[in-house]
Amino acid sequence: MKTQIRAVVLTVSDSASRGERVDASGPAVAEQLASIGAEIVAAEIIADERGAIAGRICHFADSGLADLIVTTGGTGFAPRDVTPEATRDAIEREAPGLAELMRAESLKITPLAALSRGVCGARGRTLILNLPGSVRGARENLSAVVRLLPHAISLLTETG
Repeated sequence: MKTQIRAVVLTVSDSASRGERVDASGPAVAEQLASIGAEIVAAEIIADERGAIAGRICHFADSGLADLIVTTGGTGFAPRDVTPEATRDAIEREAPGLAELMRAESLKITPLAALSRGVCGARGRTLILNLPGSVRGARENLSAVVRLLPHAISLLTETG
């Protein structure tokens, strides 16, 4: 039985949330997820605010609307990069292997991958992944784990 993935894409960016720049990474991630058959149930742009990020993750996870929440942006070393902390506030269990795999695969392409602080985990029956904010970084990181998503989500959503 094939797992249908219902996904939410959250772009975390102060400048995009203020309309000062066009969000490119969110649409790129949504397109990549759609190419594997995922249904994009929501896509939003939010500011780099820890409480707001955690709040949107909790909202979508708790609503039952999404099996997968993917964030893009806010995973670096800049003072405003708080997506990992917000994600830890929201998740109930970490999935460190997914974050490790993303960094390991990205390190094959760029040494800057070591600076990514993205985390992955689950809240209830929803998987949450943090991706970098660049289009290239987001695509590369998602590509590293995309083949695992159907099985991971199937495990999270099984009722038996």
